[in-house]
Amino acid sequence: MNKYKLGDKHPTENLYRVVALRDFGAVVAGQVGGWVESEKNLSQLGNCWVSGNAQVSGNAGVSGNALVYDNALVYGDALVYGNALVFNNAQVSGGAGVSDNAQVYDSARVCDSARVCDGARVCDGARVYDSAQVSGNARVCGNALVCDGAQVFNNAQVSGNALVFGNAWLYD
Repeated sequence: MNKYKLGDKHPTENLYRVVALRDFGAVVAGQVGGWVESEKNLSQLGNCWVSGNAQVSGNAGVSGNALVYDNALVYGDALVYGNALVFNNAQVSGGAGVSDNAQVYDSARVCDSARVCDGARVCDGARVYDSAQVSGNARVCGNALVCDGAQVFNNAQVSGNALVFGNAWLYD
């Protein structure tokens, strides 16, 4: 049995509100969620959900137990899955992936083929892009930028106006 259906159309975008058809996770039947372009954007399996004014469009997908909410945007070919959270005006786009208890929030951006996973946090306007990876409880905050294949992992913290790029590895 499907867990949601497409409801009302967005007044200016080619998006539809999701409406829960049954209880799952913290969602109750009848609850109105966020916006998706089509059913391919939000899995019918697991406890994943899009809520608030969040939007998921293009070939982007939300699956597993992932949550996208507030005013977050997930688009392009981006994937948000596992127990990942994307919220508070965050954007995930291109072929980026956010998974495995990772969180992207507070106007942070993850794009291109970047990965944020394994409990990592990207927040406060930070940007992670190209083929960069943030993982293993690492934090990237503030105006920090991680790009060009750089890796930040194992509890490392990058903040302020820091720039990490190229073949750089920051850890512990």
